[in-house]
Amino acid sequence: MKALVTGATGFVGSHVADKLLEKGYEVRCIARKSSNLRWLENKNIEIVTASLDDKSSLEKAVEGVDYVYHIAGLTFARNYEEFLKGNRDATKNLLEVVHKKAPNIKRFLFVSSQTVVGPSKSLDNPIDETTPRNPITSYGKSKKAAEDEVLNYQGKLPFTIVRAPAVYGPRDTAIFDIFRAAKAGIGTMVGFNKKYISLIHSDDLSRGIIQATESEKAINQIYFISSEEFYNWKQLIDVIAKTMDKKFILKIRLPHWLVLSVAALSEFFGKFSKKPPVFNYEKGIDFIQDYWTCSTQKAVEELGYKQMMSLEAGMKNTVEWYKANKWL
Repeated sequence: MKALVTGATGFVGSHVADKLLEKGYEVRCIARKSSNLRWLENKNIEIVTASLDDKSSLEKAVEGVDYVYHIAGLTFARNYEEFLKGNRDATKNLLEVVHKKAPNIKRFLFVSSQTVVGPSKSLDNPIDETTPRNPITSYGKSKKAAEDEVLNYQGKLPFTIVRAPAVYGPRDTAIFDIFRAAKAGIGTMVGFNKKYISLIHSDDLSRGIIQATESEKAINQIYFISSEEFYNWKQLIDVIAKTMDKKFILKIRLPHWLVLSVAALSEFFGKFSKKPPVFNYEKGIDFIQDYWTCSTQKAVEELGYKQMMSLEAGMKNTVEWYKANKWL
């Protein structure tokens, strides 16, 4: 079997590519000329120079593939229009080319986000696949628009949508600062009440993505692939501190108003930078929500999915990788 992976130069995509190689797939990835190929080097991976903005460049990439794993996406942007271009329009372009050049593929897998649905209302009521989509940020809205593009191919292409929560693991840069702060003996928490999140290790997510893609039951279905447990921030910081052998860590609670103020300042100064800021006002809105929790019941029952990496084992694996690669 031959699989095309978009986003393989990034965090999650590179882990999916690795898992596919382990399973004996022929793996093809697309990359821009300017892409950093550090996670793909010295591996039996075919790299095609292409861009999701250029449909003609994608034709060679999809030729002869059995599966398409569309993992690439824009997570930081200056405005909603940029998010739409990087998420909705890129997905639409790829779908059109696949439908034209590889109409007999076994599956088109789209990796979406928990943010498409929005936060859950309480700890006892995590969101699931039946919860109406109500994104609260431009990023979430753009991923919802990308999902709609996939759903438009009902009856034209066999697809599966996987929604991921926050992800951590080797190669991750998005929440790396939490580990760096812990090394300095500081644990930062938002607000003065417990906030719960779903959080998944990259190994579990990549395995679940492939499970969903290979399952006949998953054709034209949507799944949350996540941790089966919900975690609060104090718990996360305590586990990270223990993993890093920190006997004392100063826990600092930031009031919501301060988080939003810092986010607004970061967004303002980001306007003068070449790259959009990682932390902006909408990201601040994300941070102050009490519950970012989702249910994996459908994936467990229909796919046989199971969380294999405990929080303790996942954090240990991640910290060891950061240290081995001299990130920490």
